[in-house]
Amino acid sequence: MKLLNRLKLKSRMMLVLGLIALVQTGFIGAFAVHYLQTSLEEQIGQRALDVARTVAAMPEIITAVKQRNTTKLQPLSLTLADRSQARFIVIGDHNGIRLAHPNPERLGKPMWDDDGDYNTPALKEGQGYLSLAEGNLGWSMRAKAPIFSDQNDEIVGLVSVGYRLTRVEEIIDHYRVTLLLVIAASLALSVAIGIWFAGHFKKAIFGLEPEEVARIVEEQRAILESVREGIIAINDEAKITTVNHTALETLGLPEGENPIGKPVLELLPDTAMIEVLQTGEPQFDQEVWRPGLNIVANRIPLRQGDRVTGVVSSFRRKDELAEVSRKLTRIQQHADTLRAQSHEYSNKLHTIAGLIQIGSYEQALALIGQESRSHQALITLLRNAVPDPILAGCLLGKYNRAREMGLDLIIDPNSSMSEIPASLPREHLVSIVGNLIDNALEATLRHHGHGGKVELMMTDFGDQLMFDVSDQGPGVAPEEQDKIFERGVSHKNAEGHGIGLHLVKTLLDSLGGVIEVESKSGMGSHFIVYIPKQLPH
Repeated sequence: MKLLNRLKLKSRMMLVLGLIALVQTGFIGAFAVHYLQTSLEEQIGQRALDVARTVAAMPEIITAVKQRNTTKLQPLSLTLADRSQARFIVIGDHNGIRLAHPNPERLGKPMWDDDGDYNTPALKEGQGYLSLAEGNLGWSMRAKAPIFSDQNDEIVGLVSVGYRLTRVEEIIDHYRVTLLLVIAASLALSVAIGIWFAGHFKKAIFGLEPEEVARIVEEQRAILESVREGIIAINDEAKITTVNHTALETLGLPEGENPIGKPVLELLPDTAMIEVLQTGEPQFDQEVWRPGLNIVANRIPLRQGDRVTGVVSSFRRKDELAEVSRKLTRIQQHADTLRAQSHEYSNKLHTIAGLIQIGSYEQALALIGQESRSHQALITLLRNAVPDPILAGCLLGKYNRAREMGLDLIIDPNSSMSEIPASLPREHLVSIVGNLIDNALEATLRHHGHGGKVELMMTDFGDQLMFDVSDQGPGVAPEEQDKIFERGVSHKNAEGHGIGLHLVKTLLDSLGGVIEVESKSGMGSHFIVYIPKQLPH
């Protein structure tokens, strides 16, 4: 076995197929020779028995035996033996004494020296029979038949007919030669098939040896189990061929049940792997929502030539990334708020200091009171209308940024956003609202200049969250309203713009929300967002 494992695949298959062909043809040949030999012996024996019965029934034989007429029987037996192509025909009387024999010296002697049975079945029981024996004339297939009197059933003698078995051996030897030729041809054919099949098989496994394939399979299995991403592979029949432990754990599939060979739709009814299998188009970084789970998936088609033979999907939980994103969002919001407040209050402190220096104390006190009342009113509004601290912090930061830009962010005092579902990712929500406000501020500043205003109205009435952001920008032409959500499309010439509205549209699509644009050229725009409270699975 060790020696076999050292051989190359082609040599191994040639050797194995050759041995199989050799054993099979040898076994079949031996069986065929044995069966042929048995059949020939039976045929010769039956022929000998028929000849013996025919000779025993001849009237002239019966008469000559009764008369013990050796002179007549001797040449007659030789003639009959020659005509029937028998080796010999021996005739004896009722005592088994030879009356006719090919060797005249044996005449008058008992026939039992040729057979050890004393010719009992033929002489005493009156039955014909066959025997294979070695007599004075060598090995032969013998048939013996009793000679009955033509007047009654009295046994008056017997006939022994023998056929040489050398003819059987000649036929068997001929077939042995034929068998050896068949074995050699079968062996050569098996070797040729082994060479062809080994080449075809190695081509299918990229020229690798079986041990190399086994090692690669083990390495891939170890890799699949070591990666922290879930991996599922299906074949062209949409049946699972590979799945790792992380995939079972991430998707909450039963670990004790082996999913290999099962249709993927039984485990993942809404999977997009079927779409990739049908179209052959890969999908990258697709966000998928499942009950209590948000994952990011990549799906790559497997190809053999021009045919798609399967799909591999790798995916990871977004929870950890989302948590990091939330923290970064909060930090960014706090940083923006502090930066804006620092800049704004620095300017105001300089103004107050200047008023005090010139003795305008009342104006300084009025400015301080006005600022205090403005911030206090905003904080009170946000506390009552937006209990969620993340969204409230985002709006406070945008309010301060607007003040820094010389603009006003006006939040409708009738706004209400107290029923935000817990399943709605807060980082998505603040990205949508924040980008819309940023776009509105920049559009207002470019078109209206300082002193412009951006208005925000929001409500959670009904089964949707609604945000309405209006600006005093140049507006959006009707033919451009569908294009502004494409990546890279922007009215600003600076590089890196054209991402905000594209991100808003992408996030809304993942949440099942929609965005509407109402705009007139030169009169500003309304961006209205609707987000369902019941998120899609």
